[in-house]
Amino acid sequence: MALYLIGDVQGCDAALGRLLDEISFSPSRDILYLLGDLVNRGPDSLGVLRRLMALGGAAHCLLGNHDMHLLAVAHGVRAPGRGDTLGAVLDAPDRGVLLDWLRQQSMALQLQVAGQHLLLVHAGVLPQWTSAQTLALAAEVEQVLRAPAYGDFLNVLYGDTPARWDAALMGMDRLRMIVNALTRLRFCDAQGQMEFESKEGPGQAPAGFMPWFDVPNRRTAQDTVVFGHWSTLGPLTRRDVLAMDTGCVWGGCLSALRLDLQQATGPLDWTLHQVHCKAAQKPGQD
Repeated sequence: MALYLIGDVQGCDAALGRLLDEISFSPSRDILYLLGDLVNRGPDSLGVLRRLMALGGAAHCLLGNHDMHLLAVAHGVRAPGRGDTLGAVLDAPDRGVLLDWLRQQSMALQLQVAGQHLLLVHAGVLPQWTSAQTLALAAEVEQVLRAPAYGDFLNVLYGDTPARWDAALMGMDRLRMIVNALTRLRFCDAQGQMEFESKEGPGQAPAGFMPWFDVPNRRTAQDTVVFGHWSTLGPLTRRDVLAMDTGCVWGGCLSALRLDLQQATGPLDWTLHQVHCKAAQKPGQD
């Protein structure tokens, strides 16, 4: 039995199929954790959603910014973007079933492997948040998304404010802040002020900002945070962070990190599997 962490698929169903073949994935034996951005920009978002939904409990998925975008477009509160490739999902006869399945997915997850805690998010974690707090805040958003009136939330989801966490935040401002951190975060300052314009690598951080995982005294530093979202980051495999977006949709690779569930303790024993993808978009687009 093996556990696999998979980076941003972004509608590249053929690559996902080849990756599952590469790892000899068996839904009766293995477990997949996909780190969000299941859809968009790639050629077959519909195929990705149908494939993952059919895997049932063998596939656990996070919601990324592109997945939230699909829900908003489908609900009529956001216009499709110029680079979107969501039409087949929106026109599918099983659209309603697929979208209902999508909004049941998670904003954050925690695993324990070899005696170590792994915190899974799509983009990042604010430096003030502990792992337990991150999971609790993610659950607030999940509860709203899974409710019948989730469209009220989608109507006010978009915006860059508030950009700094305050535990006293309430209502839609609080929920928007949580979603922005978990699905869009790359850079912030030492106080956790988020910056959303820059999409380049860590060496090109805006003045006064740094990658969220390099903020001193980050409260999740004792765990291992596994994330996607940042294709320009490049390979990053540290004790405290594992970056899994290897730019599949930009002509890079789709990656799966295999963790041995039989390992009792010690440093994580992992194996990286990758399949190359054809470029679907110009590098650097979000």
